[in-house]
Amino acid sequence: MSFVTAMRPVALSLGMLAGLHVAAVAQIRALDDKTDPVVAIVDGAAIYRSDLGMMQRALPPQFQQLPLEVLYPALIERMIDAKLIFEAGRKEKLDADDEVKRRVRQFEERVVQEVYLNRVIEKQITEEAIRRRYEEFAKANPAKEEISARHILVQTEAQAREVIAELGKGVDFAELAKTRSIDPAGKQQGGDLGFFSREEMVPEFSEAAFKMKDGETSRAPVRSQFGFHVIRVEARRTASQPMEEVRDKLVSEMSQEIMSGVVSNLRKNAKIEVFNLDGTPAAAQAPGGPVTPARPLQQRR
Repeated sequence: MSFVTAMRPVALSLGMLAGLHVAAVAQIRALDDKTDPVVAIVDGAAIYRSDLGMMQRALPPQFQQLPLEVLYPALIERMIDAKLIFEAGRKEKLDADDEVKRRVRQFEERVVQEVYLNRVIEKQITEEAIRRRYEEFAKANPAKEEISARHILVQTEAQAREVIAELGKGVDFAELAKTRSIDPAGKQQGGDLGFFSREEMVPEFSEAAFKMKDGETSRAPVRSQFGFHVIRVEARRTASQPMEEVRDKLVSEMSQEIMSGVVSNLRKNAKIEVFNLDGTPAAAQAPGGPVTPARPLQQRR
């Protein structure tokens, strides 16, 4: 089964709602928009490149990350199907149906909510705001000592001692790791583990490695749950977690705080009445009604 064939069921099931919506939107656009080219015409109705982008955003995350060009064959087929179904429904005058109108209003309400919150967030989450948030994060999370090391992992203590003996004869550590280590990543990278903190490795490994000096190789095998290690420490540093590594986390936290603030302020100035499920009056409530945590919306970038 080809990639395109495998994609089609997913695109149809998860992208149909977006496809039906953009099918209606496409008909009110100008056909000569050079920045948003027409990619298909179905019975006189145009499908635009941006329509495909909207459908892609309705797919699972792993497909959203792929270039649009990769998904194009599958998406254009689904969009054509959606266009045909939309036109068939319109011929049945479903655009005037009460259920359709109700659901369109619900969809419009959700879109307005999302766009409103996203625009508020975009105004407040500037690069300067993110930098200040990172400075606060860095103060709360002091820099940790990290070391850069290589290792050779073998199954038995005897094998580890053989490796130590070979290294003592001048054999290159990286080359020996490629031939003797049973760690797949180690074999490919000459045993290089890059920089890591104590917490990132199993205790036995960290305890031994962080006691060693730069350029030193372990004189005895280090046993862990994975086998026996021969370690060589390359360098050490004291470093804070870079901003780029925590940027998404910080932006997410800031977004949720902003949304909570927006909802809280709106509730203060709103007259809210809540009834029971059967429509009868509910018990007296505090002004503004009960505060319900806002569900985070993904910020559009």
